Amino acid sequence: MTIPKRIIQTGKTPDLPPLCRAAVANVRLLNPDFEYCFFDDDQVAAFIAKEFPEYRAVFDSFPYPIQRYDFFRYLAVYRLGGFYFDLDVLLSRGLSPLLEFGCVFSFEELTMSRFLRERCEMDWEIGNYAFGAAAGDPFLKELIANCVKGQENQEFIEPMVQLIPRCFRRYYYVFNTTGPAMLTRTLAEHPELLDQIEILLPNDVFDKRNWSNFGDYGVHLAQGSWLEKRGKWQRRLVGWWEVWTRRALEKESRRRGAVRSKSGMRREPVGSRFAGVAEKQMNPGEHRL
Repeated sequence: MTIPKRIIQTGKTPDLPPLCRAAVANVRLLNPDFEYCFFDDDQVAAFIAKEFPEYRAVFDSFPYPIQRYDFFRYLAVYRLGGFYFDLDVLLSRGLSPLLEFGCVFSFEELTMSRFLRERCEMDWEIGNYAFGAAAGDPFLKELIANCVKGQENQEFIEPMVQLIPRCFRRYYYVFNTTGPAMLTRTLAEHPELLDQIEILLPNDVFDKRNWSNFGDYGVHLAQGSWLEKRGKWQRRLVGWWEVWTRRALEKESRRRGAVRSKSGMRREPVGSRFAGVAEKQMNPGEHRL
């Protein structure tokens, strides 16, 4: 399976602010022979109702709008195939060289997640701001299933957040339920799919200029418009905790060197003592894609 020439983007309405319009123009001009698909909120709802009615209740139950956007992007690329890009991603060249792959993701950053580091033996994450896949991609299928498990059973999510101070957990909830941490967890849980996934890894994971880049194909401006607004003291406390945590974890990461590769990832499945609990909530054949 290879990625089709299709670009998928989504926003609340077609009336986009200047930066988003510039990003849309950029991606379309660099890929003139690609089909372009834009979904506003009404079209997203119609797509879910038509293509994935079994997930309508799950989609509606996500407490944060960004979780619904995350979930939709996985479903849309799974069903249609193509590339998804956030509206703050600017490309530097065309995507045609990536069409030969079945699935493409990019490096996000060194992770702050103790769960990923200790349970999954991964000190880095892949991002969901830009990715591509063929329709019916098996990795996206597993990712969608994990998002559903996390929404239907909090115990599936609990080990991912339990080492975050309780007062800060809500600020990292999205990352661990539908965002990069869940994406990376799914990758670690399914090493049998590694050979089918192209990951755009940088030469130096400590150089933050490489963070949130779609390889050398583009850059994510990381506007963070979806982030929960915080008060002055909350921003300071969370900021201090992040700085302290990143400094401590970077020391651990430096012992592994500056380069990461798929060949260095574990090749046996990551066991989950919560898997049985989640499976009990789904009958055989339920939530099939």
